[in-house]
Amino acid sequence: MVGLPLIVITGRHIRAARALLGWSQSELSRRSKVALRTIRRMEGFDGAVSARTETLGRVVMALEKAGVEFVDNGRLGVLIKGAGK
Repeated sequence: MVGLPLIVITGRHIRAARALLGWSQSELSRRSKVALRTIRRMEGFDGAVSARTETLGRVVMALEKAGVEFVDNGRLGVLIKGAGK
């Protein structure tokens, strides 16, 4: 069984994904059901986001559901699904 490669999510990823969608931190908080204070803290990380797996998962799922894709094609990044393919 071959699994999907894991991508380390950083604060920069979350900020970029939010910007692609035109969302405020409040909007991401509402859609992910994660406290605004936690969103702010997560986005403040320079490296990998340090958060409970469930909490980070809810944020990533909300962004992906809205159409963002986290990619690692030699360079980590985010894009709108279907773009750049």
